[in-house]
Amino acid sequence: MAKIPIALQLYSVREDCARDFLGTLEAVADMGYEGVEFAGYYGRSAAELRRMLESAGLRVAGSHVYIDALLGDELQRTIQFNRTLGNEFLIVPWLPAERRRSKAEWLKTAHLMNNIAEQLKPEGMRIGYHNHAVEFQPMDGELPWNVFFNATGPDVVMQLDTGNAMQAGISPDEILEIIKQYPRRAATVHLKEYSSKNKQALIGEGEMKWQEFLKLCATVGGTEWYIVEQEVCVFPRMECVRRDIENLRRMLG
Repeated sequence: MAKIPIALQLYSVREDCARDFLGTLEAVADMGYEGVEFAGYYGRSAAELRRMLESAGLRVAGSHVYIDALLGDELQRTIQFNRTLGNEFLIVPWLPAERRRSKAEWLKTAHLMNNIAEQLKPEGMRIGYHNHAVEFQPMDGELPWNVFFNATGPDVVMQLDTGNAMQAGISPDEILEIIKQYPRRAATVHLKEYSSKNKQALIGEGEMKWQEFLKLCATVGGTEWYIVEQEVCVFPRMECVRRDIENLRRMLG
Protein backbone atom coordinates (compact mmCIF):
# COMPACT_ATOMS: atom_id res chain seq x y z
CA MET A 1 0.00 0.00 0.00
CA ALA A 2 1.24 3.48 -0.84
CA LYS A 3 1.96 5.73 2.10
CA ILE A 4 -0.78 8.32 2.60
CA PRO A 5 0.63 11.76 3.48
CA ILE A 6 -0.53 13.68 6.55
CA ALA A 7 -1.70 17.30 6.37
CA LEU A 8 -2.93 19.79 8.94
CA GLN A 9 -6.13 21.79 8.64
CA LEU A 10 -4.81 25.26 9.41
CA TYR A 11 -7.99 26.20 11.26
CA SER A 12 -6.45 24.15 14.10
CA VAL A 13 -3.73 26.81 14.50
CA ARG A 14 -5.57 29.84 13.22
CA GLU A 15 -4.31 32.28 15.87
CA ASP A 16 -0.72 31.24 15.16
CA CYS A 17 -1.31 31.71 11.42
CA ALA A 18 -2.70 35.19 12.02
CA ARG A 19 0.37 36.16 14.08
CA ASP A 20 3.12 34.60 11.94
CA PHE A 21 1.93 32.70 8.92
CA LEU A 22 5.28 31.66 7.46
CA GLY A 23 6.69 30.79 10.87
CA THR A 24 3.66 28.62 11.57
CA LEU A 25 4.03 26.80 8.26
CA GLU A 26 7.69 26.14 8.98
CA ALA A 27 6.88 24.81 12.46
CA VAL A 28 4.13 22.58 11.06
CA ALA A 29 6.56 21.15 8.51
CA ASP A 30 9.15 20.56 11.25
CA MET A 31 6.56 18.45 13.12
CA GLY A 32 6.41 16.11 10.12
CA TYR A 33 3.27 17.30 8.35
CA GLU A 34 3.63 17.08 4.57
CA GLY A 35 0.81 19.42 3.64
CA VAL A 36 -1.83 21.84 4.85
CA GLU A 37 -5.49 22.44 4.13
CA PHE A 38 -6.66 26.04 4.10
CA ALA A 39 -9.69 27.59 5.80
CA GLY A 40 -8.96 31.20 4.89
CA TYR A 41 -5.90 32.83 3.37
CA TYR A 42 -4.86 35.49 5.93
CA GLY A 43 -4.88 38.29 3.39
CA ARG A 44 -2.33 36.64 1.08
CA SER A 45 -2.56 36.20 -2.66
CA ALA A 46 -2.39 32.73 -4.16
CA ALA A 47 1.12 33.44 -5.46
CA GLU A 48 2.28 34.56 -1.99
CA LEU A 49 0.79 31.47 -0.37
CA ARG A 50 2.45 29.19 -2.90
CA ARG A 51 5.85 30.79 -2.32
CA MET A 52 5.45 30.38 1.44
CA LEU A 53 4.43 26.74 1.10
CA GLU A 54 7.39 26.03 -1.16
CA SER A 55 9.71 27.79 1.28
CA ALA A 56 8.39 25.63 4.14
CA GLY A 57 8.48 22.44 2.07
CA LEU A 58 4.73 21.84 2.27
CA ARG A 59 2.09 20.85 -0.28
CA VAL A 60 -1.56 21.88 -0.56
CA ALA A 61 -3.97 19.16 0.61
CA GLY A 62 -7.07 21.24 -0.13
CA SER A 63 -9.01 24.32 0.80
CA HIS A 64 -12.38 24.87 2.43
CA VAL A 65 -14.38 27.00 0.01
CA TYR A 66 -17.95 28.15 0.59
CA ILE A 67 -20.49 27.22 -2.05
CA ASP A 68 -21.02 30.84 -3.20
CA ALA A 69 -17.39 30.94 -4.36
CA LEU A 70 -18.20 28.10 -6.78
CA LEU A 71 -21.23 29.71 -8.42
CA GLY A 72 -21.59 32.02 -11.41
CA ASP A 73 -18.70 34.35 -12.16
CA GLU A 74 -17.09 33.48 -8.82
CA LEU A 75 -16.27 29.97 -10.04
CA GLN A 76 -13.68 31.17 -12.56
CA ARG A 77 -12.08 33.44 -9.96
CA THR A 78 -11.89 30.51 -7.55
CA ILE A 79 -10.42 28.26 -10.24
CA GLN A 80 -7.77 30.85 -11.08
CA PHE A 81 -6.83 31.33 -7.42
CA ASN A 82 -6.49 27.61 -6.81
CA ARG A 83 -4.66 27.01 -10.08
CA THR A 84 -2.02 29.50 -8.94
CA LEU A 85 -2.00 28.00 -5.44
CA GLY A 86 -1.57 24.49 -6.86
CA ASN A 87 -4.65 23.15 -5.11
CA GLU A 88 -6.72 20.22 -6.38
CA PHE A 89 -9.38 19.86 -3.68
CA LEU A 90 -12.13 22.49 -3.24
CA ILE A 91 -14.09 21.30 -0.21
CA VAL A 92 -17.42 22.89 0.76
CA PRO A 93 -17.36 22.96 4.57
CA TRP A 94 -20.93 24.07 5.28
CA LEU A 95 -24.21 24.79 3.53
CA PRO A 96 -26.66 27.58 4.27
CA ALA A 97 -29.96 26.36 5.72
CA GLU A 98 -31.91 26.93 2.51
CA ARG A 99 -29.73 24.36 0.70
CA ARG A 100 -30.31 21.60 3.30
CA ARG A 101 -33.73 22.17 4.88
CA SER A 102 -35.42 19.23 3.12
CA LYS A 103 -34.60 16.09 1.18
CA ALA A 104 -35.52 17.94 -2.01
CA GLU A 105 -33.01 20.68 -1.23
CA TRP A 106 -30.28 18.14 -0.45
CA LEU A 107 -30.95 16.48 -3.83
CA LYS A 108 -30.87 19.85 -5.58
CA THR A 109 -27.54 20.64 -3.90
CA ALA A 110 -26.18 17.24 -4.94
CA HIS A 111 -27.15 17.99 -8.56
CA LEU A 112 -25.46 21.40 -8.29
CA MET A 113 -22.24 19.84 -7.01
CA ASN A 114 -22.26 17.23 -9.76
CA ASN A 115 -22.42 20.09 -12.27
CA ILE A 116 -19.57 21.96 -10.57
CA ALA A 117 -17.51 18.75 -10.54
CA GLU A 118 -17.89 18.54 -14.32
CA GLN A 119 -16.69 22.12 -14.71
CA LEU A 120 -13.69 21.52 -12.46
CA LYS A 121 -12.59 18.27 -14.10
CA PRO A 122 -10.78 19.91 -17.06
CA GLU A 123 -8.81 21.96 -14.51
CA GLY A 124 -7.68 18.85 -12.64
CA MET A 125 -9.66 19.99 -9.60
CA ARG A 126 -12.30 18.27 -7.50
CA ILE A 127 -15.17 19.51 -5.40
CA GLY A 128 -16.04 17.85 -2.11
CA TYR A 129 -18.26 18.15 0.92
CA HIS A 130 -17.28 18.17 4.60
CA ASN A 131 -19.70 17.25 7.38
CA HIS A 132 -20.57 18.73 10.71
CA ALA A 133 -23.35 17.14 12.77
CA VAL A 134 -26.50 18.12 10.85
CA GLU A 135 -25.77 15.63 8.05
CA PHE A 136 -26.26 12.76 10.50
CA GLN A 137 -29.51 13.94 12.05
CA PRO A 138 -32.38 11.99 10.41
CA MET A 139 -34.70 13.86 8.07
CA ASP A 140 -37.87 12.05 6.97
CA GLY A 141 -36.34 8.77 8.07
CA GLU A 142 -33.08 9.22 6.13
CA LEU A 143 -29.69 10.66 6.93
CA PRO A 144 -28.94 13.72 4.78
CA TRP A 145 -25.39 12.39 4.39
CA ASN A 146 -26.69 9.33 2.56
CA VAL A 147 -29.22 11.31 0.54
CA PHE A 148 -26.44 13.62 -0.65
CA PHE A 149 -23.73 11.06 -1.41
CA ASN A 150 -26.12 8.59 -3.02
CA ALA A 151 -27.08 11.39 -5.41
CA THR A 152 -23.56 12.67 -6.19
CA GLY A 153 -21.15 11.03 -8.58
CA PRO A 154 -17.67 9.71 -7.82
CA ASP A 155 -16.10 13.05 -8.74
CA VAL A 156 -17.61 14.63 -5.60
CA VAL A 157 -15.21 13.94 -2.73
CA MET A 158 -16.65 12.65 0.56
CA GLN A 159 -14.58 14.47 3.21
CA LEU A 160 -15.71 12.61 6.31
CA ASP A 161 -14.91 14.42 9.57
CA THR A 162 -14.77 11.62 12.13
CA GLY A 163 -15.15 13.78 15.22
CA ASN A 164 -18.07 15.80 13.87
CA ALA A 165 -19.91 12.63 12.84
CA MET A 166 -19.41 11.04 16.25
CA GLN A 167 -20.55 14.26 17.91
CA ALA A 168 -23.82 13.72 16.03
CA GLY A 169 -24.19 10.26 17.56
CA ILE A 170 -22.54 8.10 14.90
CA SER A 171 -20.71 5.18 16.56
CA PRO A 172 -17.10 4.20 15.80
CA ASP A 173 -18.36 1.12 13.96
CA GLU A 174 -20.78 3.23 11.90
CA ILE A 175 -17.86 5.48 10.93
CA LEU A 176 -16.14 2.42 9.48
CA GLU A 177 -19.30 1.46 7.60
CA ILE A 178 -19.43 4.88 5.92
CA ILE A 179 -16.08 4.24 4.26
CA LYS A 180 -17.24 0.79 3.16
CA GLN A 181 -20.56 2.14 1.88
CA TYR A 182 -18.86 4.73 -0.38
CA PRO A 183 -15.69 3.07 -1.72
CA ARG A 184 -13.07 5.36 -3.25
CA ARG A 185 -15.04 8.47 -2.34
CA ALA A 186 -12.90 9.51 0.68
CA ALA A 187 -10.02 11.14 -1.21
CA THR A 188 -9.37 13.35 1.80
CA VAL A 189 -10.55 12.69 5.36
CA HIS A 190 -10.52 14.75 8.54
CA LEU A 191 -8.96 12.90 11.42
CA LYS A 192 -10.58 14.34 14.53
CA GLU A 193 -10.85 12.53 17.83
CA TYR A 194 -14.06 12.17 19.80
CA SER A 195 -14.43 11.30 23.46
CA SER A 196 -17.69 11.41 25.37
CA LYS A 197 -15.66 12.05 28.53
CA ASN A 198 -13.02 14.49 27.33
CA LYS A 199 -13.82 17.18 24.75
CA GLN A 200 -10.12 18.03 24.54
CA ALA A 201 -8.98 14.53 23.60
CA LEU A 202 -6.16 14.30 21.09
CA ILE A 203 -5.95 11.70 18.34
CA GLY A 204 -5.66 8.29 19.95
CA GLU A 205 -7.13 9.37 23.30
CA GLY A 206 -10.82 8.89 22.58
CA GLU A 207 -13.32 6.37 21.27
CA MET A 208 -12.50 6.38 17.57
CA LYS A 209 -11.29 3.05 16.12
CA TRP A 210 -8.27 4.52 14.43
CA GLN A 211 -6.43 1.38 13.37
CA GLU A 212 -9.47 0.00 11.56
CA PHE A 213 -10.34 3.38 10.07
CA LEU A 214 -6.85 4.04 8.71
CA LYS A 215 -6.71 0.58 7.16
CA LEU A 216 -10.07 1.12 5.44
CA CYS A 217 -8.97 4.52 4.12
CA ALA A 218 -5.90 2.90 2.59
CA THR A 219 -7.67 -0.14 1.12
CA VAL A 220 -11.25 0.94 0.40
CA GLY A 221 -11.61 4.70 0.72
CA GLY A 222 -9.21 5.77 -2.02
CA THR A 223 -7.71 8.22 0.47
CA GLU A 224 -4.98 10.53 -0.80
CA TRP A 225 -4.59 12.76 2.27
CA TYR A 226 -5.09 12.31 6.00
CA ILE A 227 -5.94 15.76 7.37
CA VAL A 228 -5.58 16.33 11.11
CA GLU A 229 -7.96 18.81 12.73
CA GLN A 230 -7.97 19.73 16.42
CA GLU A 231 -10.72 22.10 17.52
CA VAL A 232 -10.47 22.09 21.32
CA CYS A 233 -7.05 22.11 22.96
CA VAL A 234 -5.84 21.48 26.50
CA PHE A 235 -2.33 22.65 25.52
CA PRO A 236 -1.26 25.53 23.27
CA ARG A 237 -2.55 24.77 19.79
CA MET A 238 0.84 24.11 18.24
CA GLU A 239 1.61 21.63 20.99
CA CYS A 240 -1.72 19.87 20.42
CA VAL A 241 -1.16 19.36 16.70
CA ARG A 242 2.40 18.18 17.37
CA ARG A 243 1.05 15.52 19.75
CA ASP A 244 -1.66 14.63 17.24
CA ILE A 245 0.80 13.76 14.50
CA GLU A 246 3.06 11.89 16.91
CA ASN A 247 0.14 9.76 18.08
CA LEU A 248 -1.02 9.22 14.50
CA ARG A 249 2.40 8.14 13.30
CA ARG A 250 2.68 5.62 16.11
CA MET A 251 -0.63 4.09 14.99
CA LEU A 252 0.48 4.03 11.38
CA GLY A 253 3.69 2.30 12.36
